[in-house]
Amino acid sequence: MITLGIILLIIGFIAGIPILWTLGVILLVIGLILAVLGMLGHAVGGRRHYY
Repeated sequence: MITLGIILLIIGFIAGIPILWTLGVILLVIGLILAVLGMLGHAVGGRRHYY
């Protein structure tokens, strides 16, 4: 999810498409939140780890 967010950020910035840039930011933030929760040991979506 983090990787997809970064890819969408780059494509949206280069192509000048604001919706891709916005989706990239949203996916990046959600991915980082889930990764941090997984590292802290919290179960996310019924899984102990988010990777």
